[in-house]
Amino acid sequence: MKKSIHRKKIFPAFLIPYTLYLIPYTLYLIPYTLYLCLSACGNDNLIPKHKTNPDKFKEQLVHVNKYEVEKESDEINQYIAHHNWQMEKTGTGLRYLFLKKGTGVQASSGQIVKVNYKISLLDGTECYSSDKDGAYEFKVEGDNIESGLHEAIQLMHIGDKAKFILPSYMAHGLHGDDEKIPPLSAIVVDMELLEIH
Repeated sequence: MKKSIHRKKIFPAFLIPYTLYLIPYTLYLIPYTLYLCLSACGNDNLIPKHKTNPDKFKEQLVHVNKYEVEKESDEINQYIAHHNWQMEKTGTGLRYLFLKKGTGVQASSGQIVKVNYKISLLDGTECYSSDKDGAYEFKVEGDNIESGLHEAIQLMHIGDKAKFILPSYMAHGLHGDDEKIPPLSAIVVDMELLEIH
């Protein structure tokens, strides 16, 4: 009969300090694992529920939005002051400055207008331009473009050249345009009204 030889597996002594070091961390895993198991099993009574007050949440949301709008408005005002422009401001927050006055008819809702334009960010980055893309036509208050442009064009007559600054909430808002305009970006629009149909 042959004797089977079993090697006794010995845990290497040099690893003992490292394993002792890990023991406190593994103790944290036990309650966390228990929590996950109970929550996955649908025992909702063990998981504390936080009740949200909808009125308080709405109030906080309004406060944050107001802060962001004021912050952006300050940035726009600094930009205008840096360039020494005397811009007008509408009740919606649109800023404008006429560079050249035309003598044609004024644009109004429902009309098709054709414009030359340049759109850039406050840092000077040019995003779009009719020099590259050609003149642009759109229906006033009818096409899906920046709401600020619908308001801006209705201030213009054929032949006018103007500079507009649209706050982000009148431009591309929280998401940007997914191409060249980042989220929450005010834009500067240089526009010339060429035609009205």
